[in-house]
Amino acid sequence: MLALAVLPALAPVGSPAFEAELSAPGAPERLERRLSAGSLTVTLSNEDDTRHTPGEIIAAARADYATLISLLYDAGYFSPEIHIMVDGREAASIPPLDAPDAVNRVDITVEPGRLFTFGRAEIGPLAPDTDLPEGFRTGEPAGTRTIRGAAVASINAWRDDGHAKASLGQERIVADHPEAKLDVSVEVLPGPELDFGPLTVTGNKDVRTDAILRIAGYPEGERFDPEQVSLVTSRLRRTGAFSSVTLREADTPNPDGTLDMGLVVGEQLKRRISFGAEIDSDEGITLTGEWIHRNLFGGAERLKIVAETGTNYSDLGFDGKLTFRLDLPAYFGTDNDLFFLGGIEYNDEPHYTSTNLYGGAGIRRVFSEELNGEISFTPFYSTVDDAYGDNREFQEIRLPSRLEWDKRNDPINASEGFYLRGNVVPFVGMGETEGGVSALVDGRTYLSLGERFVLAGRAQIGSVLGSSLTGTAPDLLFFSGGADTVRGQPYQSLGVPVGDELAGGKSFLGLSAELRTRVTDAITVVGFYDYGVIGPDSFVDGDDPDQAGAGLGVRYSLAGIGAIRVDVGYPVGGDTGDGLQFYIGIGQAF
Repeated sequence: MLALAVLPALAPVGSPAFEAELSAPGAPERLERRLSAGSLTVTLSNEDDTRHTPGEIIAAARADYATLISLLYDAGYFSPEIHIMVDGREAASIPPLDAPDAVNRVDITVEPGRLFTFGRAEIGPLAPDTDLPEGFRTGEPAGTRTIRGAAVASINAWRDDGHAKASLGQERIVADHPEAKLDVSVEVLPGPELDFGPLTVTGNKDVRTDAILRIAGYPEGERFDPEQVSLVTSRLRRTGAFSSVTLREADTPNPDGTLDMGLVVGEQLKRRISFGAEIDSDEGITLTGEWIHRNLFGGAERLKIVAETGTNYSDLGFDGKLTFRLDLPAYFGTDNDLFFLGGIEYNDEPHYTSTNLYGGAGIRRVFSEELNGEISFTPFYSTVDDAYGDNREFQEIRLPSRLEWDKRNDPINASEGFYLRGNVVPFVGMGETEGGVSALVDGRTYLSLGERFVLAGRAQIGSVLGSSLTGTAPDLLFFSGGADTVRGQPYQSLGVPVGDELAGGKSFLGLSAELRTRVTDAITVVGFYDYGVIGPDSFVDGDDPDQAGAGLGVRYSLAGIGAIRVDVGYPVGGDTGDGLQFYIGIGQAF
């Protein structure tokens, strides 16, 4: 007990909470806010739960002179006057090693002076397609940020044109204080046009060097292009086998006009196990486990085995699946992957049960960072009990194909952009099984409404062509209701009536809208409305039954996991409602 009492006495003593305030008379409100946000002293004073020593406060105040000047220069104010008063004393006059015993208040006064404009604004020579900042011209507000932007744009344009070692030469920046003018003259040194030279690979331990070179698609001998540098690193990252990928340029070009490059990689742990859970008030609990091997044969091959099991509250039904997928990167050349897949499933759905067995192989093509697709050849066998009878068999050759276009600013929590995915499954029946095509298009768009609001919309359109309702396997037909279609309506509550039972339809239209409001950095409140239509024919019409649901949700962001999603929905349209429905999962609903 004595030791515990002595320890606090030995700890550094912090000052009680102090006040700090920044004022900038005559400055635009936006500039004053930026200066206050950039001040270290103001930041320290806002930390209510932290006690700071007088020495720390004095150090922050002295550092603020340079910080605030830098921010003012960025904004185009080159004749400022700054006073930082610590309990009435100028911070610059207080010796760092002779701080007062306590600090109660810091007052920061910034007089920005006149806003400077560009007199001369010259930079060059420029590459043919250089796009300089609009503000870098005579008469516009002058600021170091704009000058830096012009310099970066000039260098990048020359690099895009093959001049990898473009750099800045002489710089002349003169401030005319009486006229509040800033004359800027910057020389750009393009350097020679270069080609990609030999590539060396380091850092790999288990992934073979020849596999890395094959996946990277390094364009040796071609003209230098920063986009190719980015593409090489992106190809390696998307395999999932590497924790870090860096492509470094040699400091000096070779006499033959080539530039050597060095690829440095860090490898991920080979194996990963993950688990997930999702709760739906009607569908029940779904548990998922994944086992991934990221480098199965030494060529960054990715094997993923997924086991999933679920229970249904209403009838205590049980379903599950065991699937695998093996991806072999760059098997048919750069950006063309070969994959094998297979699985066995038992599905205990509200309106049918099925046992499915399938396997196959396919090709995945990456067209760009935003666009990719795949197609596979998949023999499929299924036995089904549904509204049309028991022990019905389906024997098919399926050609599942998918095209995905992702232009979202953040795939996990988008606030701008759009996402479009099309799934098309042509199927050829064997024996008495019919053939046809099942297709589903899923489009999503996002619009930011200020700093705290995001409007998100989703449209799903599905159709089955060529086969009849009875001749189409249930997993290729469409139902509505539940977390992925219409929240607030029971899972698969809308379909095609068959006597006293329900079957899937040949067409589906689903529309969803969400207004997401960020309350804090971690908490987002969501209001949503979902609508769905199911039709017995290949295209929905105005006479087909529909349903709608609306409700509220909360998203709580956890670092490393994503947003925990809780939605509560209520039926507001149709005759399939059954009271409140709740959903718990990870990530946004769409």
